Amino acid sequence: MPRRSRRAEPPSIVRVTTRGGPHEGAHPRTMERRALKMLRHLREQGEIGAAELSVALVDDACIRELNRDFRGKDRPTDVLAFAMREGEAMPDEGEVELLGDVVISVDTARGQARARSRPLLEELTMLLGHGLLHLIGYDHATKAEERVMVGKTRELEAVAARRGRGHARA
Repeated sequence: MPRRSRRAEPPSIVRVTTRGGPHEGAHPRTMERRALKMLRHLREQGEIGAAELSVALVDDACIRELNRDFRGKDRPTDVLAFAMREGEAMPDEGEVELLGDVVISVDTARGQARARSRPLLEELTMLLGHGLLHLIGYDHATKAEERVMVGKTRELEAVAARRGRGHARA
């Protein structure tokens, strides 16, 4: 019996860049693997298709400038998300959706990790998940939304921290 031809789904893509620093303890390859695991999980849940994500690990000076320019808040913050998606429009089947950019301040994350007595990588992973959820439409403007977002962020943290095939297609 002939095999049925099945169109291969494109893989998700993650690009991690750094600016400022040095960002000791914030390894771009580790963040890339964790982001791919998160994207794979969201894809399996039907929340996204194949996606492209940009992650920038920056210092407080850089994120302060972005926060001032785009949000009117002249102070550093831990994470900013710049979404490309507007509304519920999804890309056509077989196309890769450009989700947007997640910008994380390693300086602020380091301080928050210290205050929470947890490793920097855990804090960075939480911020990555939080930013990614903003890119796909989650928010925390109300208590109910906040509960949902906190739960989804924890879910993504757990998925990302699992050992295994982090380099596999998302």
